[in-house]
Amino acid sequence: MHYPRRTSRIKKIRKSGFRARMKTRSGRKILNRRRRVGRKLTSV
Repeated sequence: MHYPRRTSRIKKIRKSGFRARMKTRSGRKILNRRRRVGRKLTSV
């Protein structure tokens, strides 16, 4: 079975990975916003 639109991992990471976010000012804003929100614990 062929899956449509399978993007490569490298392309995905280069587009939306940590390093890609750190490159731009808006990307750093995204990271800071995520850091402020913090990690949520779902199963305790």
